[in-house]
Amino acid sequence: MDTEVTEKVEFPSWLKRRLPANYQDLKVLSKKLEKAGLHSVCQSAHCPNQGECFSKGTATFLLMGNICTRRCTFCAIKKGKPSSLDENEPERLANTCKDMNLKHVVLTCVTRDDLKDGGAMHFVNCVRSIKNKIPGVTVEILCSDMKGKRESLEKLLSYPPEILNHNIETVPSLYRKVRKGAIYERSLELITRTRDIDPNVFTKSGLMVGCGETDDEIFMVMQEMVNAGCQIFTIGQYLAPRNSPLPVSRYVSPEKFLEYKEIGHEMGFLSVHAGAYVRSSYLAGDILQKILDRRVDQQ
Repeated sequence: MDTEVTEKVEFPSWLKRRLPANYQDLKVLSKKLEKAGLHSVCQSAHCPNQGECFSKGTATFLLMGNICTRRCTFCAIKKGKPSSLDENEPERLANTCKDMNLKHVVLTCVTRDDLKDGGAMHFVNCVRSIKNKIPGVTVEILCSDMKGKRESLEKLLSYPPEILNHNIETVPSLYRKVRKGAIYERSLELITRTRDIDPNVFTKSGLMVGCGETDDEIFMVMQEMVNAGCQIFTIGQYLAPRNSPLPVSRYVSPEKFLEYKEIGHEMGFLSVHAGAYVRSSYLAGDILQKILDRRVDQQ
């Protein structure tokens, strides 16, 4: 199937959103994170869902600072030389998660190519602190490719989360343009290695649409992700950050997102979440719970 192409890309009506009714909660939570010296990817990456998620008292935590060592054109996070790791971050993070009464915690990070293990041990310390502080909590890690080092991934999974997420982001033909410093095959391999190292950890990945890819390329990536062992997949609309050199090539319709979801389930994913404002960690706890509930029903 070929992608829909229009000469002029206009912002469609279905992407327009209102602020949540309890918008003040967003400010309250923002101040709480600031006071704890923590970052959320919701704010750093200008996520379109932050109003909705913050109003529910949830957030995806951005570890290891808010400056990334890579220069992906699609991302709004600051690029440059990051600061040293904060050894007290795991404890502050756990206390904040407990204070927020979280049942499912999503942890991500800026890419730290300056660190030998890509930040794997820091992730472990954070997961351990959270689980020690909050009995029964589930944790999802959204990690970088850690330069493809298996030993870094093994270290990361030594104190395993419930979900290991690593976004494929875009199709192979656009990697040099969209995801500089990353390698498509390396990201696929990370998913396969995760299943090999600890098959009890759910694997997850995500894709943006609207960067210049075709539907045929999207379906190819989805199938290769299934073949690699990916179990949970998200597909969302790319929205260009301010001053980004990468323009939006198209706005995908709700009907097309539904098609992606249906085809993804046919391919064999345990869960496919697709929609204009879907992001990797959007409704992450709900998705995990549905999968776990289905497994109980099938027993």
